[in-house]
Amino acid sequence: MALFTDFGPEGIYIGQMRAVLADAGLPVFDLMNDVPAFDPRAGAYLLAALADSLPAGTLYLCVVDPGVGTGRMPLLVR
Repeated sequence: MALFTDFGPEGIYIGQMRAVLADAGLPVFDLMNDVPAFDPRAGAYLLAALADSLPAGTLYLCVVDPGVGTGRMPLLVR
């Protein structure tokens, strides 16, 4: 699983997510954790550029949230 976020390299959030995913038995690597904060367009551009170099079937967990704490539902894309 590739982790792609705007959380930044410091703080507790990356560690929390990695711990939960590890507990579920999912191998995780950090693809990028310094996506421009709150900028989904920049995140989409960067993810598209990076995804071409990863193996087919890679699962991506992406968090780039311009409205932290709102009631929006997650989005799943296949």
